[in-house]
Amino acid sequence: MSGDADRPRVALFRPDDERLMSGARTLESLGVTPVADPMLAVERTGATPREDADLTVLTSRTGVAVASEAGWRPGGRVAAVGERTAGHLREAGYAVDVVPAEFSSAGLVEALAGEVDGERVEVARSDHGRAELLAGLREAGAYVHETVLYRLVRPESAGHSVVLAARGGLDAVLFTSSLTVKHFLATAEERGLAEAVREGLADAVVASIGEPTSETAVDAGLEVDAVPETATFEALAEAAVDRLD
Repeated sequence: MSGDADRPRVALFRPDDERLMSGARTLESLGVTPVADPMLAVERTGATPREDADLTVLTSRTGVAVASEAGWRPGGRVAAVGERTAGHLREAGYAVDVVPAEFSSAGLVEALAGEVDGERVEVARSDHGRAELLAGLREAGAYVHETVLYRLVRPESAGHSVVLAARGGLDAVLFTSSLTVKHFLATAEERGLAEAVREGLADAVVASIGEPTSETAVDAGLEVDAVPETATFEALAEAAVDRLD
């Protein structure tokens, strides 16, 4: 295991805002050295959710922030893809009518099945939302409209964790979405380090926040070692650090 002063080095890829700082503090509290390398940046489109839908689905805290700051007022019920998003909605002053037991697109479709037939459903999210959500709602009989509130792009500065991984200098990586996996590996490809990175991560703990992210990692040739029971960064960090012990 590598790490300064015997502290394992753990890479996190959250956007460069309070999420990155909070994630770094969490890792510090767990006794490891955070390697912060943002693989996502938010570019707002200027769009806001429609207000004439029977049901509006929001899937992230960023989407909630965009809607709230624009003064959005829902014309019908509101659904959140998970409890974390629901919490941000409530903090912004919105009532939340639907939160699925399984915090995923499939779980939300299951929760709404039988309730949206003939209804107008607005899905407000990023440009990288899973197609399964739209398809599942349409199959349930809903008239679905999608509004892209923001785009998720790879920062030009991203990549120092890739170099560390290629040298075997990371003890764990924390993937919080499929896009963080894709951006991390795309950076490795561009730098000619793809094979070295995969070899370096073979001896590290690869942690994924949930099944969709795990599928992306496995499809890309990575072995996933840790998946938390709950889809939060704190649980992800704890699951990874537990595997380091």
